[in-house]
Amino acid sequence: MPKYQFSCHVLPHYLPEQSAPDDEVYGFAYTVTITNTGKVAAQLISRHWIISDARGHSEEVKGLGVVGHQPLLKPGESFQYSSGSRLRTPTGTMHGSYFFVAEDGERFETAVPVFVLDAGQVAGPDGADGSRVLH
Repeated sequence: MPKYQFSCHVLPHYLPEQSAPDDEVYGFAYTVTITNTGKVAAQLISRHWIISDARGHSEEVKGLGVVGHQPLLKPGESFQYSSGSRLRTPTGTMHGSYFFVAEDGERFETAVPVFVLDAGQVAGPDGADGSRVLH
């Protein structure tokens, strides 16, 4: 098991109530679960996202923490949060990375693989939305 390692799982879903297709506004939410799969506790310091729509327009988002938090995760611990994004097209993608500082001072990044935002996928009554994660 690597000393410094985190896994990220993302579950995106379309928000029809926050969308206005006639105005080219498509709202999406996504829930991210970040798990420390390494051997050393580390704190999430910042995030970096690249959000792309179906027309090839990309937006870069950088910032400290996630939803106002900079969680310190011990080995085996997870942190889950939900956030959102808007696109001008009904489909798009997001990917990025998180920057961490370990308890021993080591600095490292964990990549978040590309995931699809798709207005054709609306969460069902049980919350299942058939979302796809691309690796």
